[in-house]
Amino acid sequence: MSPFIAEITGTTILIVLGDGVVANVILSKTKGFNGGLISITVGWAMAVFVGVYVAAAASGAHLNPAVTIALAYAGKFDWSLVPQYIAAQMIGAMLGSLLVWLAYKQHFDETEDGDTKLGVFCTAPAKRNRMHNFLTELIGTFVFMFAVLSITKSSSSLGSLDALPVALVVLAIGLSLGGPTGYAINPARDLGPRIMHFLLPINNKRDSDWGYSWIPVVAPITGALLAAVVYNIVM
Repeated sequence: MSPFIAEITGTTILIVLGDGVVANVILSKTKGFNGGLISITVGWAMAVFVGVYVAAAASGAHLNPAVTIALAYAGKFDWSLVPQYIAAQMIGAMLGSLLVWLAYKQHFDETEDGDTKLGVFCTAPAKRNRMHNFLTELIGTFVFMFAVLSITKSSSSLGSLDALPVALVVLAIGLSLGGPTGYAINPARDLGPRIMHFLLPINNKRDSDWGYSWIPVVAPITGALLAAVVYNIVM
């Protein structure tokens, strides 16, 4: 499997399982309806575990543009490969969210609230304040990237044995920092599905909240870069 295909595959699995658990918890008349935050955070952690495990050997399992950019900045990844990795991550995120929509099509139709439908695809703040929302996403991604750098140490990529510790980091971030914004901590994870929400023929959907969309893209990249700078200084 080529690194490009591996990133598409890993990110697709990440979003199928991650957005899938959100759909199961918040859409009407599912078996998991009202499962709560714990179900979502555990589901996302397992999504990261499976996605990383599948892609690790072939691509290093970045699955996240913020990770790819921060590793390149830290000198652990070739800048010339950054565009194709980000393209693969976006394709995988869009494909994964399409599959979730297909799997839950009847429940999207049963759900009346447009905000709930959008929430399956992408994040939104519990309280809307651009400065605080940006800061929350920055902090969450800083913690995530600092942990990834500590786990990989001198390597430029994640191995299959790193899948579990990375998943546990995501679980911890979700439980501790997920309340204000939904912890995107991954530009592709948020933007790819948001684009699919805009494109798909979802009944009675609302707008795709483009006014907020830049925060879960720019803040994670900023947080990841800051983590790379601090890691190089203190470690």
